[in-house]
Formats: sequence, C-alpha cells, structure tokens
Amino acid sequence: MKRFILYFILFIVLFLGLQRLVVPKYQEELVEGAMTREYYEDDKNHQILFLGDCEVYSNYSPITLFNEFGYTSYIRGNSQQLMSSSYHLLRETLRYETPNIVILSVNALRYGEEYEKESYHRLLLDGMKNSSIKYDLIKETKVEGETFLSYLFPIFRYHSRIFQLTSEDFKYYFQKKQITHNGYLMRVDTLPVTTIYRGTPLSNYEFPKENMEYLEKIRKLCQENDIELILIKTPSTYPYWYEEYDNQVKEYAYSNHLTYLNLYDKVEEMEIDYQLDTYDAGLHFNIKGAEKLTRYLGSYIQDHYLLEDMRRDEKTAKKYEEKTKYYEEMKEEQYLELEKYGKITMYGGKE
Repeated sequence: MKRFILYFILFIVLFLGLQRLVVPKYQEELVEGAMTREYYEDDKNHQILFLGDCEVYSNYSPITLFNEFGYTSYIRGNSQQLMSSSYHLLRETLRYETPNIVILSVNALRYGEEYEKESYHRLLLDGMKNSSIKYDLIKETKVEGETFLSYLFPIFRYHSRIFQLTSEDFKYYFQKKQITHNGYLMRVDTLPVTTIYRGTPLSNYEFPKENMEYLEKIRKLCQENDIELILIKTPSTYPYWYEEYDNQVKEYAYSNHLTYLNLYDKVEEMEIDYQLDTYDAGLHFNIKGAEKLTRYLGSYIQDHYLLEDMRRDEKTAKKYEEKTKYYEEMKEEQYLELEKYGKITMYGGKE
C-alpha cells in the first residue's frame, strides 16, 4: 500500500512537471498569453478595472493614470476577448476586490461566431486560476473540437510540443518575467495611418443577442456591487465602427443611465496624431497615443467621479514608484531596441 502511494505521488509529480514543460510560456512568443496570469501577482487595491480586448490593453496606461491623477487601476484584457469572457473575469475579480469603476470596451459587442477561436481562448484561459468561474467560462466559450478536460489538464492539448520545445520553455520553466504594466502591453514603435477605412455596407448591423445579454449581466453585476460602469470606444481607425453600432450602444447606455464615451469624438481634443501615435496603422496606439487617451480619461473621471488620490497613501505611492521605474526602464529599452534593430521584440524583462 505504501509503495502504491509512493508511485502515485511520483506519477503526479512527473505528470505536473511534464505539463508545466509543454504548456507555452508566453514570454517571448505570443506574450498576450501572459496577461491573465499577471493579475494574480498584483496588489488587489484597484479603484478602476478595465475590461475588454486589445482596445484596452494596448491603449490605456495604468501607470500614467496613477502618476497624473492618483488612481489605481488594472486592465483585465485579452486578444479578441469576448463579452462572455469579460463577464466571467469581472465575476472572478470580485472575489479578490471591488473596484469603484469598471470601464468596459464595447468593441467586442460586434464579435460574432467567427471570433470564437481556440487560439484566443487559450491565451486567456491558460493563465487563469482554476475555479468554478473558470469552469463556467470554459463551458460557455469552448468551440467544436475543444474538450473541457484539455483546459483542466493542458498537457492533453500541448503534449505534441514535447518534440517542439524551444529554449523559452526551459528558460522560463520555474520563473516568468513581467510582461505588462498593470495589464498594459507597451509598444513605442510607430507605423502611421495611410488608409482611412470607411467600411462596406453590412446586411445586418445588430449586435449578436448573446453579446447584449452578457452586457446586461455585466451591468447588473456592477449595480449589485455599487460599481460605476463606463462604456468606452477607443478611436481606432479599423475595424470600422459603424454609426449603427454606435447608436445601439448609445440607446443601451441612455436606457440604463450609463456613461458611454466614444473617443472618436475627442480625437482633436486629445491631440491624437495618427501619423505618430499608432504602431500598426491605426488599429492600436503606441505609448504616445495610449498616454494621451489615458490623460483624457483620467480628466473625465476626475471631473465626474469622486475617487481618492492614492498618491497620498504612502504604501501605494511607494509601490507605484517601483512600477513607474520598471515602466520607464521598459520604455527606454524598447526605444533602444527600435533604434538598433528597427523593430520591437522585447515586451518585458522584470522577474
């Protein structure tokens, strides 16, 4: 009996060790897969929570928001994050903390079934802690061919990687570096807008019913927890944001007494320069653009909400001093890499 127990323990150790080896590390390739995991490592005293897809994690800087306004914030965003995923991440966040404000990107309201892909699910779920909420999210988002078991035990999905391992898998086996800055994925390079997309007529402009149902769930969850919900649209030049989309959000916000900020209307006021402030021709903003968007948003919150200036809190101020140091170091390293190689490959470095 003792020998059986010993063998069983040994099997579990080897099984988990092998699983840790074959699961992607998201440190040098597909760094977006690191974002879910990093939330658990941060202090849970965030006044503002951002939820959404790349329109939040690429375009708003929590470090700037603190240094210029004194607000603590975190971005829980992932690539093509579905409305269902944002809802369940909010549920999970409320197990750790209750923010004063939730800022939700409305971009994902347009996502239909064609956006439901395993590759994006894995980027979010591989780093998510096991819980009943994660299980709910898996059941509601997995697509044909995916199995619940492969999310609980990723080795069943990634076992073939044992023959495709790279130095990244061994280098970050035990310890991972910090990729984001409170969920913000920094980019300093520039690729100007050359084409203004006008959009082609669609046969149907109505948001999928399921997305509106999850938006309503998010609204109710915020209401139940006395959280102010702000809906936001980032002024990316593409994919095209149709007037019909905008009107649906406006109607929903008006009917539910919510704030909706369409920052397309504030481009001139923010002094956004699409020749200098984007790193991929208008889809995402680089650090210059992100800091401009953040300053506008911070000013709006300062004018319309009563949030404590946490720069007065010694412990918080000291923590953000460290965060700012890393933020500035990464900014400098990316500029140096850009100058040397003409491209950005370095997204994080702090372990």
